[in-house]
Amino acid sequence: MTSAASPPLRGRFATVDEAMDAAADQFGDREAYVDGDRRCTFGEWIAAADTAAADLVAAGVRPGDVVAITLPPSLDYAIAYAAVVRAGAVATGLNTRLGVREVDAIVERSQPAVVISEPPVGDARSRLGDRRPRRSPDDPAVIIWTSGTTGLPKGAWFDHRGLEAAVATAGVMAAPFDRRLVATPFAHAGYMAKLWEQLAWGITVVITPQPWSVDEMVRLLESERITVVGGVPTQWAKVVEHPALATADLSSLRLCLSATAPAPPELVKRMRERLGCSVVVRYAMTESPSITGTEPGDAPEVLYHSVGRPQKGVEVELRDDEGRAVADGDVGRVHVRSACAMRGYWRDETSTAEAFTGDGWLRSTDLGRLDRDGNLVLVGRVSDMYIRGGYNVHPLEVEHVLAEHPAVAQVSVVGVPAPVIGEKGVAFVVPAAGAAPPSAVELRSWCGERLADYKAPDDVVIVDSLPVTSMMKVDKAALAATALARDAGLGTGRSPGQVDAGWDIRPK
Repeated sequence: MTSAASPPLRGRFATVDEAMDAAADQFGDREAYVDGDRRCTFGEWIAAADTAAADLVAAGVRPGDVVAITLPPSLDYAIAYAAVVRAGAVATGLNTRLGVREVDAIVERSQPAVVISEPPVGDARSRLGDRRPRRSPDDPAVIIWTSGTTGLPKGAWFDHRGLEAAVATAGVMAAPFDRRLVATPFAHAGYMAKLWEQLAWGITVVITPQPWSVDEMVRLLESERITVVGGVPTQWAKVVEHPALATADLSSLRLCLSATAPAPPELVKRMRERLGCSVVVRYAMTESPSITGTEPGDAPEVLYHSVGRPQKGVEVELRDDEGRAVADGDVGRVHVRSACAMRGYWRDETSTAEAFTGDGWLRSTDLGRLDRDGNLVLVGRVSDMYIRGGYNVHPLEVEHVLAEHPAVAQVSVVGVPAPVIGEKGVAFVVPAAGAAPPSAVELRSWCGERLADYKAPDDVVIVDSLPVTSMMKVDKAALAATALARDAGLGTGRSPGQVDAGWDIRPK
C-alpha cells in the first residue's frame, strides 16, 4: 500500500533549490515549521534562506564548497540548510551531541569552507535571487555522517537527483500537507535526506522541544493537529498510558511510526486503540534513507518480528560473503539498490569501493532473512555477530526473544572473548517498571525454550538504562568494553547478573 494521493508540488525540477522556489510560489502561505513559539511559512522559510545564502556567497562560499551546520534541531537549522543548498554549496550537519574526536574527524574529511554555529541573520534587503549558482542534478547536495559505531564517522553524500528520488519512496509516510512531529536530530538522514520530500508534499515540520517529555508530546499531538509522528517503543509505552489521551482530540492523527527498536505486539495493539491510528515501522540507514517498511494493515506480530517489505523504487537482496543470493529463509547480508541511495563516501574512495558491488548494489553491514510473506527480518549486523563454540549467534535475534519476557523493558546483547568456547554472549537488561530484575537462569531458560541453547546469553547484567551514541543508537562498543572490564575484575566488582548502579545515557 502506498499513498493514494500525489504530491501537491507541481512541475519538474532539476535541483532542490528549484523545488524550493516552486513550493514558495505554489503554497508559500502554508506553515513549513513550528519551533516552539516560532512559526514560519514556506514563503518565509525560503526568503530567509535566500538572504542567508547571499551572506554565504559574500563570505566567499563557492559552488561545490562544503558548509557545516552545527545547530540544534530548529527553524534556524532549517534556514541554514536551505541557504547552503541555494548558495550552490554542499550542506553537512554536525550533531551537537558528537564528541571532539568525532567532530575533528568529520572536519578533517569534509574541510568545510564555513561552519554555521549561530542562527543565520542577514539583511533582508539583500537576497541571492537570480544570482543563485545553477547546479546539475548530479552535483553533490548534502553529506550525512554515519553514527561511527564501528569506527570514525563516514560521510555518505547525496546529489540532487537522490534527494528527489526519496519523494517516491515515502509511501504512507507522506500525504499532502501533512503535519509531522519530529524529534530526531536534524543532522540525521531522517531530516537531511528528506528535504525534497518535505517540499514535494508541503509537509509542516513541528519540532519537538528538548528534552523530550510525554506531557509535551501529547499536548503537541492535539494542539498542532499532528498527522504523522515517530517515536521509540519506550516513548510510546508512556504516551499510551497518559491520562490526557482520554479527552484529547487526536482525530487528525493518521499514522504513528515506531523506530530504532522492536515494538512488542501488545504495545502496537495498545497504540492503535488509544491513538486511533495506524502504526508502522521503517528500516533505513544513513547510506540509504529508504529501504523497507510495514503497511498499516500488517498484524502487530509483523511489526515486532520484521521491518516489512521494500518501499517503492527500492530493491533488496540477501547475499552471502561471496556475493551470491542466499536460499529462501537463509540469513544473508542485506544489499540495496535504489535511486535514493548514497553516491559514495565523501573523499573516501576505499570505503566507497567496499560499500558497492560490481553491479551497483549497496552492501550493508546488516544481516537478515526473508519470511514466507517477503518481510525482511533483521538478525543483527556483521560486526555484532559472535561465534560461540563454533556456532554463529546474531544478537538481534536473541534480543527479540529476551524483549518478550515480561520483566524486560530493554535489552542489548554483545559478544566478547571467552576461554574454550571462543566467544560468549552478555545480555545487558533494563528491567520493566515495577518488576523484579530477572535472573540469568530465568532468562537463559526463557531463551532455551524459544531458540537453540547456544544462543542463550551466558551472562546477564542488570542496568538502569542503556548507553547511547550521538545518533541515539545503543552504544554496543561501550557495552562490550564494560563486559570485558567486568570479566577482568574492573569496574563495579559485581558478578554478572547482579544489579548494576546504572548508566549515564549521555553519548560517549
